[in-house]
Amino acid sequence: MVVEATPSALPSLLLAVVIVAASLSSLCSEAQQVNSAAVFRANTLGILLEIKQSLTQGEGVLLDWSKSNPNFCSWTGVSCALIGTSPSSLPVVVALNLSGTALGGSIPTSVGRLRNLIHLDLSSNSLTGPIPPNLSNLTSLESLLLYSNQLSGPIPPELGSLWSLHVLRIGDNDLTGLIPPSLGGLGRIVTIALASCRLSGPVPAELGRLSQLQNLILQYNQLSGPLPPELGNCSSLKMFTAANNSLNGTIPAELGRLGNLQLLNLANNSLSGPIPGELGGLSVLSYLNLMGNHLQGPIPSSLSRLSNLQNLDLSDNSLSGSIPEELGNLGELVYLVLSENNLSGPIPAKICSNATKLEHLFLSQAQLSGKIPAELRLCSALKQLDLSNNILSGPIPYELYELVDLTDLFLNNNTLVGPIFESIGNLSKLQALALYHNDLAGNLPREIGMLTQLEILYLYENGFTGEIPPEIGKCSNLQLVDLFGNHFSGKIPVTIGNLKQLNFLHLRQNELVGEIPASLGNCHQLTILDLADNGLSGSIPASLGNLQALEQFMLYNNSLVGKLPDALVGLRNLTRVNLSKNKLNGSIAALCSSQSFLSFDVTDNEFDGEIPSHIGNSPALDRLRLGNNRFTGRIPWTLGKIRKLSLLDLSWNSLNGTLPDELSLCKELTHMDLNNNFLSGSIPSWVGSLTQLGELKLSQNRFNGSLPPEIFSCSNLLVLSLDGNMLSGTVPSQVGNLSSLNVLNLNKNQFSGPIPAEIGRLSKLYELQLAENSFTGEFPVELGQLQNLQSILDLGHNNLTGQIPPSIASLSKLEALDLSYNQLSGEIPAQMADMSSLGKLDLSYNNLQGELGKGFSRWPAKAFQGNQQLCGGPLADHCNSPDSHKQHPGGLSESSVAIISAACTLAAILLLAVGVALFLKHRHSLASRSSSKETGKFTYSTSSSQAQRRWLLQHGKTCQDFKLEDIMEATKNLSDEYVIGSGGSGKVYRVDLPTRQTVAVKSVASEKSDVYSMGIVLMELVSGKMPTDAAFGVEMDMVRWVETCMEGASSGSGGASGSAREELIDPMLRPLLASEEAAAFQVLDVALECTKTSPQERPSSRQACDRLFHVFNNRTAIRHDKAKH
Repeated sequence: MVVEATPSALPSLLLAVVIVAASLSSLCSEAQQVNSAAVFRANTLGILLEIKQSLTQGEGVLLDWSKSNPNFCSWTGVSCALIGTSPSSLPVVVALNLSGTALGGSIPTSVGRLRNLIHLDLSSNSLTGPIPPNLSNLTSLESLLLYSNQLSGPIPPELGSLWSLHVLRIGDNDLTGLIPPSLGGLGRIVTIALASCRLSGPVPAELGRLSQLQNLILQYNQLSGPLPPELGNCSSLKMFTAANNSLNGTIPAELGRLGNLQLLNLANNSLSGPIPGELGGLSVLSYLNLMGNHLQGPIPSSLSRLSNLQNLDLSDNSLSGSIPEELGNLGELVYLVLSENNLSGPIPAKICSNATKLEHLFLSQAQLSGKIPAELRLCSALKQLDLSNNILSGPIPYELYELVDLTDLFLNNNTLVGPIFESIGNLSKLQALALYHNDLAGNLPREIGMLTQLEILYLYENGFTGEIPPEIGKCSNLQLVDLFGNHFSGKIPVTIGNLKQLNFLHLRQNELVGEIPASLGNCHQLTILDLADNGLSGSIPASLGNLQALEQFMLYNNSLVGKLPDALVGLRNLTRVNLSKNKLNGSIAALCSSQSFLSFDVTDNEFDGEIPSHIGNSPALDRLRLGNNRFTGRIPWTLGKIRKLSLLDLSWNSLNGTLPDELSLCKELTHMDLNNNFLSGSIPSWVGSLTQLGELKLSQNRFNGSLPPEIFSCSNLLVLSLDGNMLSGTVPSQVGNLSSLNVLNLNKNQFSGPIPAEIGRLSKLYELQLAENSFTGEFPVELGQLQNLQSILDLGHNNLTGQIPPSIASLSKLEALDLSYNQLSGEIPAQMADMSSLGKLDLSYNNLQGELGKGFSRWPAKAFQGNQQLCGGPLADHCNSPDSHKQHPGGLSESSVAIISAACTLAAILLLAVGVALFLKHRHSLASRSSSKETGKFTYSTSSSQAQRRWLLQHGKTCQDFKLEDIMEATKNLSDEYVIGSGGSGKVYRVDLPTRQTVAVKSVASEKSDVYSMGIVLMELVSGKMPTDAAFGVEMDMVRWVETCMEGASSGSGGASGSAREELIDPMLRPLLASEEAAAFQVLDVALECTKTSPQERPSSRQACDRLFHVFNNRTAIRHDKAKH
């Protein structure tokens, strides 16, 4: 139905239409707002879920971040705020805090789409990768915390557009590159923390524009270049630390304008120049650390104006001058560290004038001198005092003992004198006392026992005397005790066993005596025990086997005796052992249970038996020293398992057999010393594979065969000693490859052929010994190239011929030269007289000729004897004497010739008889070993061989040692009145020992005693006198008489040319030619060598025979030569 409207109803109708339209419009707007909010929520939800998806999470992390829980404002780490004030205001994410939630992966770029974000904290996670540059879209961001992750790459310059940013903490990452200068645009920034990254380059000057900056933290980077002076414009700065970088240049004086600065740390850089005095204007500064730079000049006295300063560290610089006494006015100072500088002068007496709060005073290694001021007692709060490593003198002030709060007192490495006072007991809180390396003396006071908190006691290298006080056992917290290098005497206190915390005990190099206390076995924490270099005696206590933590066991150079206790098998953690230079015996097996040895040394003892094979179970063993003991058997093959072995010393034992091939596996060997054993076989070729070898010593063994050529591949070899073996063949020319060689000793072998000229290439050679071989050919002129040859050149006792080359005179450093007993001929080069360093020269017994210049007179005549055609210089024959060049008119009677010839022939016969006697003696001794069962037999030999070097009493089946002094005293030096029998090999004496035992002693004639007898016979033949001749008087025997006359004859004195010469030679042999008289003197020289007091100094039978035949042959050759003329 249509209703017609009247004019009066029209306005009402229009109003209704308007109302309906407005209502419809409102409904549409509300619908649009609802739709927009839903889209916004969905977008935010999607961004957050995308962030979660990009990150890796640990178990149980971000579980509530899920579509099933669309209320993201309730999610972990998400904070929201409403935009606007209407009821329909939308919640937006304003903070994302996921710190320490074990997140991984990289920071998703989605974070940059949270446009309303004010706080972003992803710190302390494991995030990697770069910082997204689009974080610059977060224009509302006030704090960005990404520190303590593993982020890498550069700092995005775009972060400089975050104009609302207050806090930027992105340190402790792996960030690299430069600090972006754009950070200078962060006008509201308060904190910039970029520490502990790998940032490089300079500190940007643009940072000086940050007027609101309070904290600038740049430490532990790789920043370089100078500090920009513009930093002085950061007027709000409270904390500035750029420590541990590579900054250089000077400290800008402009930093003195930072009136709000409380902390300045520029430690451990390369800053140089002076400390700016302007820093004294930083009135609120409480912490100043400039240590570890290259700062120079004096310490500014202006620093004394820093009234709030609590910590001042200027150590490890090059500061000079004296310590300003005004520093004592710093009443708030707690730490004062000036160590490691080039300061001078004394410690200021006023340094403690107002420093009542000072707890830590470190002035070590600052070149301070003078006495320690007693005024230090005014620093009543001191806990740590370190004045070590200076030049301080005088006594330790009594007043120091008033600092009752001291926990650490370091006065070591000075020149302090005097005692430690008893009042040290006042320092009851003391934990560390270091007074080592001074000149302190006196007794260690008993009051030391009152320091019950003491953990460290270092008194080594002083002059303390007296006993170690037993009260030390009351210091129950002691962990480290070092009394090394004093004069402590008496016994080691038993009370040390009470120190259950003791970890380190070092009593080496004192004068301690007595036994090692068994109570030490109670110190179960002990890792290092060093009692070496004392006078300790007795045996090693079995209780030490309880020290299962022990790593270093040092007892060397004492007088310890007995066997090692079996309990030591419990020491399985040992790394270093040194028991050398004692009198320990028995087996070392109990000591070898550790598999962690680094060094093992038991040299100079009396250990015997075989070397335990399980010592090879320590693969890291570096040094093994078993020398000078009584080990027998073979070298264990298990040593080849020690692949780290660098030093092997088995010398002076009785080891036999061949070298085990397994030693070839020890590729790091640098020193191998097997001298003086009974090792045999050939030198194995694998020695050449030990390329690190620096010393090879195989002397005095029974090696035979030729030298393996492989040995000359050891290019690092410094010492090669093979003397005293039975090696033969020629020396290969490859010896010249040993370019590093310092010592070459091939003495006393059977080498033949020429001396290789290639030895002349060994330019570093210091010692060359090739004596007592059978080398032939001429003296190599190339030896004159050995310009570093110094100790000795010994080619004696060979068959070298030809002339001495003049080039030998170029050996300007040579101290000893021995070419004796060869067949060298010609004249001695005159240049040799100018060899100023040559102290010992022996050219005797060759065929040299000519006149010796005056320069040769500085050597004795015996250096030239045995060369019949030499004259002049120190020799008795003068070159203008008729006897020097022609036959004596009287000639030599046939009877004289016969007598001299007979003497030499008889000598040879005697030597042959010696050999036969030795053989019979050896056979007799073997046969007699089983015959002495009831009667004790005591044998002694004058031979120096190892097999007969000990006195031995065999009584039944028991072997005991007796002192030679007791035997000689009981027999009145082997007087004939005690002889009870004699035979071809010696005499048997009755001996009543002090022990009331009666034994039979057999004096066995050895090779060296037969050589002595032969020397006496030679003297009788030449002189015509008997050993009991009245001419010798009461206080002189034949040997001494001949020796005295020979000294006169050699010196050419009047006595020599007169009565001494007349008396030395039997009148029945005269008249003699000069050359024949010289031959008689040479026979007497051999006789004197044969009658040396020490058997070791006498020649062997073979050597004596060679010398006599040399005299005989030379005399015959000269006589024949003269007969031609």
